[in-house]
Amino acid sequence: MFRSDAPATARRPGMLMILALTVGLLSASAARAQAAPAPQAAAAPSQRTFAQGGAMWLNFIKADKTTDFEFVITKLKEALAKSEKPERKQQAAGWKVYKSPDPAGANVLYVFIIDPAVKGADYQISNIITEAFGNTPEANDILKKYAEAYAATGAISIANLNMLQDFSK
Repeated sequence: MFRSDAPATARRPGMLMILALTVGLLSASAARAQAAPAPQAAAAPSQRTFAQGGAMWLNFIKADKTTDFEFVITKLKEALAKSEKPERKQQAAGWKVYKSPDPAGANVLYVFIIDPAVKGADYQISNIITEAFGNTPEANDILKKYAEAYAATGAISIANLNMLQDFSK
């Protein structure tokens, strides 16, 4: 087995490449998210699942709503941790949240890296929050902050990923 004394970032070129590629490709998406009209009360998908592999989930958040979005992310982590469903613990183990230091137009970019994705598990944030907090004023407040944080309709972009090569093996 190959062992390296290089820093963790040097051993993870794939992750860095994905993040660099993502930031590089965002200019068109950021412009679209910035120019799009304010979000309408559109029906969210009832479930968000990933068949296999992993996923990269881009979230374009209004610059003045980052505190609210990060509050929602904290509540999401809490919801996953307190769930008695084993798949929620598995989801939490493979779900990482990054905040880009680079501007995405007038917005702030948050990237979810899900690796590995739990096959068939529901990643729909509103469903996870509702499952954990019920139909309560607290849950409604969390979901309102979540919905109002997004820059515009279409300010979410999801890429399902299938492993091509794992350089760590």
